[in-house]
Amino acid sequence: MNGTGQNKALQWNRESDDATLPAQSPAGVALSTPLPVNTWTCLEFRLDCTAGRLDTWVNGALVTGLVVDGAPTQDVDQQWLARGGWRPAPGDLRLGWESYGEGDDTLWYDDAAVGTSRIGC
Repeated sequence: MNGTGQNKALQWNRESDDATLPAQSPAGVALSTPLPVNTWTCLEFRLDCTAGRLDTWVNGALVTGLVVDGAPTQDVDQQWLARGGWRPAPGDLRLGWESYGEGDDTLWYDDAAVGTSRIGC
């Protein structure tokens, strides 16, 4: 999965079939949030491989457009769940930035942490 900023909002992109979370419709994008610029931002995500759940928080606030909860929600996780039996199965963690457009972006990371329970901001 990749976290990207298409349509000026955060999204998850599943590499296996290029499905996005949320859907790139106006309604789906409105349920996400843009990544703030020129400030430190806390981004958290939790994967529950058993329940097939993904939750995402920005600065401590749950982002409803970046949640896979097992119940298909139009414009959010419907396309992810349309592929029956989806469960997150991370093999590694990579931090970086992927740009498909013109111009340069700078992204700084500090205090990256991995745990078995939510750490918080």
